[in-house]
Amino acid sequence: MDNILQIKDLTKFYGSIPAVDHLSFDVKEGEVFGFLGPNGAGKTTTIRMMVGLTQPSSGTAWIDGHDVIKDPVEVKKTIGLVPETSNLYGELTSFENLIYQAELYGVPRKERKDRALQLLEEFGLKEHLEKPFQKLSRGLKRRLTIAAALIHHPKILFLDEPTTGLDVMSARGLRKLILDAKKKGLTIFLTTHYIPEAETLCDRIAIIVKGKIRIIDTSENIKSQVKETEILEIGLDRVSENLKGLLISLDGVERVLIDENRIRFHTKRLDQVTSPIMKSLEEHGAIIRSINTLTPTLEDAFVKLTGLDSELMKIDKPVKGGPES
Repeated sequence: MDNILQIKDLTKFYGSIPAVDHLSFDVKEGEVFGFLGPNGAGKTTTIRMMVGLTQPSSGTAWIDGHDVIKDPVEVKKTIGLVPETSNLYGELTSFENLIYQAELYGVPRKERKDRALQLLEEFGLKEHLEKPFQKLSRGLKRRLTIAAALIHHPKILFLDEPTTGLDVMSARGLRKLILDAKKKGLTIFLTTHYIPEAETLCDRIAIIVKGKIRIIDTSENIKSQVKETEILEIGLDRVSENLKGLLISLDGVERVLIDENRIRFHTKRLDQVTSPIMKSLEEHGAIIRSINTLTPTLEDAFVKLTGLDSELMKIDKPVKGGPES
């Protein structure tokens, strides 16, 4: 399989601070490549450099053989970009927005209407054809923004945090559209801070923290980094503030993660730590509701590889413009 995207030493400084620090990797044609990291890790800056919106401090990228710095016009013909904040026009209808984008991308006049109607059908937007963009729900706006990015049949689609701010059903529908596009042979570069989203959608994942890539591999191979870890999950009626510090100090417990009223203990010696954990919880008056052993997840591997608390990954950036923007 050929590489459609090649990154070589891509770097961006803001003052003396490296926002993106010497990234080098390839993306294969037809794959969904996930760029996973917390907010502020450098994901959006990387995309902006790859599509020619931000000048790198050093390094470059090639898309379909075209240098993004030396040949930006050819690059723009090859790519579709869905930014985090939509670039469509509020007063234009769904149909008019697609026609306008088709004009901008040089789609032949005789093909524009049919292509716009085809995308409205594919993205479940036909009944909203005459509705102004500003009147659409956030989920429908996202769909139309992706449809607009595909109007000129790009070879690679860049999606920057596509499901941020969406309700559960809209996000699920959008993920299905992404997988459908992949089945048609489209290459997709997806930035996300949702670990389950990366695991569900991506053929390979790059984990980026503070502008540096920690690992690039398949989800299964990344999870194998914690294959020796055993996880005990205990559900309590409530978790007190001082409990985490106490439990991490127990011999044999490597990490303690708290998610609402559930506590996960990472260990390599489950048989030896279970009894002391139970005893310690009971001594502190904790009421145990459930006990399970779990297989390590991509989230567990992420925590081990980055040293970050996975709770950081669940914090969205503020969404501009209110609930229906």
